[in-house]
Amino acid sequence: MASPYHAASYLLAMGFSAISGTAEAAANLNASSPGVQSARAQVEALATQMHPYFVSGAVGYTANGQVTIHDAAAVSLPQRAPLNGLVSSYNQALSNLYQQIADANGHPEWAGQIQQTFAQAWISKAPAGYWYQSPSGQWQKK
Repeated sequence: MASPYHAASYLLAMGFSAISGTAEAAANLNASSPGVQSARAQVEALATQMHPYFVSGAVGYTANGQVTIHDAAAVSLPQRAPLNGLVSSYNQALSNLYQQIADANGHPEWAGQIQQTFAQAWISKAPAGYWYQSPSGQWQKK
């Protein structure tokens, strides 16, 4: 099994490569700036911490490019509050990444569209066994 760091980095890299060729986004999703680099590093670091929770099914991807608790019972009661904080931090880091990419493209107003493009990539590239929400809110397992 790959290390959590490797898995998180792989997912982030696959997310970038999967969406960089789509016609839906006029933005350069591989745009680089100090803000993008910092945001990407933060997402990678938090993704490493999130990995065991994705594997256990405790968390899953939402249809809007964020993550949420899927099965709180998959973690012990003492772990739940820290997990809620981690999910919140991860979502803030993701939102920052989407905004930094939009800013690097010179179009801060594109953040929502970039987020939707990433949402599709996170779900399509997630490993088997990960949970995600369909646009209607239904949970599905890959």
